[in-house]
Amino acid sequence: MACIVVHRLRLACAFTDFALRYWLTVFPLVRRETRRWARRAGAIPDPVLRRIALETQRGERGNYEGAGAFASFVPLRRRATVVRAVVAFQLAFDFADSLGEQPAADRVANGRALHESLHAALSPGGLHARYYLHHDRDDDGGYLAALVDGCRRAVVLLPSWDVVAGPARALAGLLSEFQAGNHADGPQIATHLATFARWVPKRGATLRWWEAAAAGGSSLGVFALIAAGARPHLTAHEAAAIDGAYLPWIGALHILLDSLVDWPRDVPEGHHSLVAHYASRSEMASGMGAIADAAVRAARRLPRARHHELLLVAMAGLYLARPAASLPHARETTARILSVLGELAWPVLLVHRARERITLVTNRN
Repeated sequence: MACIVVHRLRLACAFTDFALRYWLTVFPLVRRETRRWARRAGAIPDPVLRRIALETQRGERGNYEGAGAFASFVPLRRRATVVRAVVAFQLAFDFADSLGEQPAADRVANGRALHESLHAALSPGGLHARYYLHHDRDDDGGYLAALVDGCRRAVVLLPSWDVVAGPARALAGLLSEFQAGNHADGPQIATHLATFARWVPKRGATLRWWEAAAAGGSSLGVFALIAAGARPHLTAHEAAAIDGAYLPWIGALHILLDSLVDWPRDVPEGHHSLVAHYASRSEMASGMGAIADAAVRAARRLPRARHHELLLVAMAGLYLARPAASLPHARETTARILSVLGELAWPVLLVHRARERITLVTNRN
């Protein structure tokens, strides 16, 4: 009994420490960055591109807050730098994603060119690609290039950037290709992603093609590596360990959870759904539960394991707190993943659910 009490106290202290770090020192920085980039987006000359940029920023607010969470455990003097880098990267990702959803003669080529911005954002000193090469509008007033440059200026200030740059760029390359396939014409998406999945490093994991594709479609590994780069004297071995935990395990769980909560919207609208490839609800619960278990074990093997485990649980809790995660199609999977995440998941879930309710009330008023 004493051991259980001590364990629970440690969990409570770890969660409280994480929450205080985030809300007191990181969240204000995220808000500052998003407001700054909203002003920049408001100056886009083309009215359609301006509308897309502003609507994307409003609609994807949770993405920027989640990206910023990776700054919670870096040295205090580096947190603002990490926040600038990850928010600019996520803004570029979401803007390119929104643009890729627009009609284009070649949707795959358009998505690939737009998402070249992600690799460029992690390549300081490189030239800008022609991001709008296959898009019918390009007068963004330099907005997408400014996001790329904003990320570049931040990452070069990190003391161990040279150590994490290679694996971070490799992840960004996979992310770009995933997005290119994800923007194919509807019936072709599965074909593109199944081909893409063959190139995703599985590192000995046995994954179905849609699970492997999900692993290559997550930005979390990039954020984890950027945050790790804020620590002086990071070794290549540590960077490789982080890379191996997020690709495939943590990244796969991230994108599959995103697909799980989007299912009620994706299916009626005819959008491709990764989790729809599971043969049944029980198979989905078993498959995603196994991935969640592997993700937790991978996080626990990392240096500063508690930090990565907290970030993993915070990410999962964000999705599992959404109303869609309690619908019949997801209920078994949600229960399975919560059981894998353990006691730490419940306070995180309660915080996310409370915030969901506050946001809903605020939006109504």
